[in-house]
Amino acid sequence: MDKLKLEILTPNGEIFNDEVISVVLPGEEGEFGVLAHHASLTTLLEAGVIDIEKVDKSVESILINWGVVQVDEKKVIVLVEGAVAIRGDSESSIADALEDAKKLIRDIADSNPAIASVSVRIESAAKKLL
Repeated sequence: MDKLKLEILTPNGEIFNDEVISVVLPGEEGEFGVLAHHASLTTLLEAGVIDIEKVDKSVESILINWGVVQVDEKKVIVLVEGAVAIRGDSESSIADALEDAKKLIRDIADSNPAIASVSVRIESAAKKLL
């Protein structure tokens, strides 16, 4: 199984840094997936959800407001203005992450018509964790 390195960075620090199997990103033209050995590209990202398939086959979701991604055959680097990881090891930490995600969604709601679908995906991801 081929893996690639994924880094997700915000002005406040690193959100994710690990090897993954795949990542699905919310591009300007729609969602697109990246696997190891993907062709190199740099593109803008829209508000949406990054879905990460980790090496242990679990899936993690991260809500972003906007950013840019650089992809090469072995590495994906995502630079975003704001991001919230929907993860936690307790109900309270998951609830806190959901509140942070809702705040980020409210902050970008006026600028993106796809926010409703993002909200639904975040709620769905949180329910899977509980």
